[in-house]
Amino acid sequence: MRNLTLVSGLALTLAFSIGANAQEGPIKIGIPVGLSGANSVVAPSVVQSSELAAEEINKAGGILGRQVELVVADDGSGAQGAQRAFDSLVYQEEVDALISMETSAARNAGLPIVNRSGTPYIYTSFYEGRSCSPNMFVDAWVPEQQVTPIVDQFMKELGAKTFYLIGSDYEFGRGMLEFTRQYIEESGGTVLGEEYLPMDASDWTPILSDVRSKGPDAIITSTAGGAPNVTLTKQMRNSGIDVPYGNLAVDEGTAASMGSDATGIYISQSYLTGIESEENKRFLAAMEEKFGSDLETPNDLSVPQYEAIYLYKAAVEKAGSTDKAAVIEALPQVSYTGPRGDIQMSVQHHTPLTMYLGQVQEDGSVEVIQRFENVDPGEQCPNL
Repeated sequence: MRNLTLVSGLALTLAFSIGANAQEGPIKIGIPVGLSGANSVVAPSVVQSSELAAEEINKAGGILGRQVELVVADDGSGAQGAQRAFDSLVYQEEVDALISMETSAARNAGLPIVNRSGTPYIYTSFYEGRSCSPNMFVDAWVPEQQVTPIVDQFMKELGAKTFYLIGSDYEFGRGMLEFTRQYIEESGGTVLGEEYLPMDASDWTPILSDVRSKGPDAIITSTAGGAPNVTLTKQMRNSGIDVPYGNLAVDEGTAASMGSDATGIYISQSYLTGIESEENKRFLAAMEEKFGSDLETPNDLSVPQYEAIYLYKAAVEKAGSTDKAAVIEALPQVSYTGPRGDIQMSVQHHTPLTMYLGQVQEDGSVEVIQRFENVDPGEQCPNL
């Protein structure tokens, strides 16, 4: 049974009460996430996957005999909201760990609080890479794992030589496209234009006019996850631009919400609902059973969140306690086999991943074009 209560106007405490150990109390996991702002399109799926993980763990006896309590806080998808959310979770709610899918702006704003408090932090969002902290671990992909399949498909299979890059003007948008531009040029291609709009912008008309005038062979975009993906794609389709289109920020759930506008988009992901494995089939069945008609499409943002809660469980059990320093030491040593396969944050606090190059079909499904096993994240945080 799930109890839902409002906490200080900022956070929602999701308490899964199944005979909690009254002597020690619950283990509290803070989840700062963009319930409002750019990430509001994808945040509900992340909360759902978190709820399933906590419920499963609690039904199986909890972690070290203690029940798990989730405290969800809205970070507004940005820096100011993240500072308030992290501060509330760490110092008011006194959570034992933070596990979150966030924009890069929100992550960077929260990291000083993570570092100051020594709180274990698992970041579950794909991102631009090279964000490093002794307390932070990443179980999602970085450019070295995600960009090359799309660029190689466009150049080697579709014959593209010229590209136009479009992004949101913040760390993720610029970081992803900087890597993309370098890889295109190293591969012998040319970038005809590279343009950005603020994260909350919704009118892409001037940039799309420039795209039409320059006539690239392919377009690659990297916007803030969620709403900007929807507005950019819709306006691109309405403008009549018809060239191969790779989106570095769209997840399977957001693509499904776009309807026909998403048809033909190339994506590179570490998770797709069509993965043929017993773990993924079990996960999807459990999500369907729990949420029914309210189920948000599981995707490459919500599944790493689900797996991260199990990774935290494994670290606590290895450490023998929720002591923050002991858990941080244990996190790179543990693994979890989930819907994406074996996940271990052992490479400079990042994880090797199996990646899938796919293309969105008319019915919203994703056709897998190629699978890449155990792709290394590369040099991310060598000083750790």
